[in-house]
Amino acid sequence: MASTNQTAQAEPVAETSKSAKLGGIIASGELEFLMEAHDGLSAKIVEEAGFKGIWASGLAMSAALGVRDSNEASWTQVLEMLEFMSDSARIPILVDGDTGYGNFNNMRRVVRKLCQRQIAGICIEDKLFPKTNSFIGEGQPLADMDEFCGKIKAGKDSQTEPSFCIVARVEALISGWGMEEALRRAEAYRQAGADAILIHSKQNEPSEIFQFLSEWDNRGPVIIVPTTYFQTPTDEFRKAGVSVVIWANHNLRASISAMREISSQIQRDQAISGVENTIASVQDVFGLAGNNELAEAERLYLPTRQPQPKAVILAASRGAELGELTNDRPKCMIDIRGKPLLHRLVSTLNQGGVRQITVVRGYKKEMINLPNISTVNNDAYAESGELATLASAENCLEGETLIAYGDILFRQSVLDELLKAEGDIVLIADAMWRDRDPDPKSRTRDLIACTVPFNNDFLDEAPVHLKQIGPDLEPTKIDAEWIGLAKLSPAGTGALRTRLLDMNSEPGRENAGMVDLFQNLADGGHAIRVIYAAGQWLDVDNARDLAEARKFL
Repeated sequence: MASTNQTAQAEPVAETSKSAKLGGIIASGELEFLMEAHDGLSAKIVEEAGFKGIWASGLAMSAALGVRDSNEASWTQVLEMLEFMSDSARIPILVDGDTGYGNFNNMRRVVRKLCQRQIAGICIEDKLFPKTNSFIGEGQPLADMDEFCGKIKAGKDSQTEPSFCIVARVEALISGWGMEEALRRAEAYRQAGADAILIHSKQNEPSEIFQFLSEWDNRGPVIIVPTTYFQTPTDEFRKAGVSVVIWANHNLRASISAMREISSQIQRDQAISGVENTIASVQDVFGLAGNNELAEAERLYLPTRQPQPKAVILAASRGAELGELTNDRPKCMIDIRGKPLLHRLVSTLNQGGVRQITVVRGYKKEMINLPNISTVNNDAYAESGELATLASAENCLEGETLIAYGDILFRQSVLDELLKAEGDIVLIADAMWRDRDPDPKSRTRDLIACTVPFNNDFLDEAPVHLKQIGPDLEPTKIDAEWIGLAKLSPAGTGALRTRLLDMNSEPGRENAGMVDLFQNLADGGHAIRVIYAAGQWLDVDNARDLAEARKFL
């Protein structure tokens, strides 16, 4: 026999439905308030402000769509707007359903669809379809009372949510039919199943509303919309026994005033600097739209994305060897078959998945203005070397990073080999350097001596590491030429950055280059891996190189 002392497992507590929440507001016995909203954003703002419920105004939704409040927006268009509102806010929505969008049959379908979208209730008015806004004209005709009662009954019989609320809006006072007719209709609608009565008036003071409440004698909840008698102290509504006050269209009207003012000011100023501090920030918009929740969901449901490598391109020098071609632009911006050299380099990096690229500018810096790059400047480029140029991008040196000279071209396969190579600091070096120019002294070259020489049968079974790098290696020690392209792991970036800043502050290092930095790191015990390439690249130093570059492409 099971012990009677066993603790019963707690049943999960069901969340109160939005319809039940609205029913609780209407029947609370205290004065409650609903605030107008007309789209998902305004619904969220109403909830954020602390209101318990939303009035989805027919006037406001129609105006937001740019049409008149005369059933020009179809009920399916309204339904679509309501779905966004319901998804945006956790508080219940009472929708202004005009006349029910037709006869009893339309009402049945509307109620079913509202229940499916967790809309808490509908308010319908006893006028003819298509409706005319109550504040337009005089003596608007009213619907037949018995027919309207049938519409209420049809809605109640069709609701799939047990707590769904139907509010009957009495227009007799608005239309000039008098208090007796208003009371007669309100009682008929209550008996037909209406959960509350909305008594409407367009007088500037509330005397007829208070008379109705007195003669109604609390037979059921009463809702009011004090749009015209707004100067009445709210406490008077409370004393008179009003159940719910609807602030019916004020968010829409406030947005119109704000948009007009901002649009006019921007048109006058032809600038936005004067308004930025007076309007909501873009981050505020993101917050209201739920971007933080999406970020959390991405962490939960999406596979972890590996950080993409960044690149720093050193492009501060002029390239005087190219003569008149660099009179008005740095050599990285000279034309290579219709595109600047730097554009070609950036495109190759982009195709390899490297999209966060920072270019360090110097000579004629204003000419380096390609899209989709960031720039920093070494304004002392004429009196400093590559280390000073790289140090200008100090804040960009974090995570996996590529470093490239701004005057090189290389095949995509070279970049692919570099990106997949393991190691904290990896250099690509051309083992066929003699094929380009057998004389190591013919130009300044970044020559390399490695732990393992290149041979055509080399299958990359063991890593090759840097022993020496510089332009003055003994010919017998030269294994390859660094092409001006390196990859650093996050740890490698950290080590390089630390040594870079140390060297850059040492006297006599003003003109130090990248080869000095790599040699210093190697001498300090950092393993620098070398990946051999066989040609497939070139640098542009002079007119002959420029001609080769045009063939290269």
